[in-house]
Amino acid sequence: MNGFFFSHALSIALILPLAYLVDLFVGDPRWLPHPVVIIGKFVTRLDRLLRRASDSKRTARLKGCLFPLLIVGGTYFVTYELLHLASLLSKWLSYALEIWLISTTIATKGLAQAGRGVYEALKAGDLPLARQRLSWIVGRDTEHLDCGEISRGGIETVAENIVDAVTSPLFFACLGGAPLAMAYRAVNTLDSMIGYKNEKYLHLGWASARLDDFANWVPARLTLPFLVASSTILKYNGRNTWIIALRDSAKHPSPNSGIAEAAVAGALNIQLGGNNSYGGVPSFRAHMGDRGVDTAPRHILQTIRLLYLTTALYLLAMTAAQALLWFLETMT
Repeated sequence: MNGFFFSHALSIALILPLAYLVDLFVGDPRWLPHPVVIIGKFVTRLDRLLRRASDSKRTARLKGCLFPLLIVGGTYFVTYELLHLASLLSKWLSYALEIWLISTTIATKGLAQAGRGVYEALKAGDLPLARQRLSWIVGRDTEHLDCGEISRGGIETVAENIVDAVTSPLFFACLGGAPLAMAYRAVNTLDSMIGYKNEKYLHLGWASARLDDFANWVPARLTLPFLVASSTILKYNGRNTWIIALRDSAKHPSPNSGIAEAAVAGALNIQLGGNNSYGGVPSFRAHMGDRGVDTAPRHILQTIRLLYLTTALYLLAMTAAQALLWFLETMT
């Protein structure tokens, strides 16, 4: 816990699994204020303060640098100070607060529930409900999608968020506890709110988008071996997981999300990508994976299984690395 009581390595080795389990079994209760909601409100206020339609490209890009500086830096500082103040009252309060804060940066349970909600509606034959539930978790138009396209949307969403929603925050929590994990979540929130390549945010959001790409670069690539291992354990196509990820991930608009999506396509012998529509405007995303079998509801469940096992193995490795580091510290 940032070295307040135990060594950093030992405290992280103890806290990470507990935070993961809190998210897995408790998730994000509605009655608890979620830090990401708070971060989002500050992003909205800063956006209103800084954005001007008359700004030149240079001015907008300079203003864009203030978002990471103020939002990400402020999130790190506030989180660190909260933990420090809690530690002055009680070390156990500080431990509990850090565990809870890290758990809010992870979304294994929420991501699995979202995917399963789409699956259950499809299995019940309720396409309108499946389209509605998918619309809650994707940006594409869903009104006219058939079962296969709804399934593809669910698979792609669960797959690409394995990194953003779980392995990346765990990676930063491993490096710097709750302050760094919360700072990563602030980066991710900025990207989701202003990191768009449209007329409104092309220049103002450029720094936030680039920072998100940078932050996820290492975690996305660290995740791939665990996706391969998980697909092998689950008796999917482990070899193809690796092959398709290396071959097709660069086709994705995101330099990081494409790794997990392509890996899942390879694992399940399906093809992801294709025609989408956003606000009535058609958009084609390059295909990833070979056309084996058509996407179907069962593939959503298989992707959720990959989510659970991949993140569990990844967590085990992170925890083991910190435990080993602590052991080496004690030997010196």
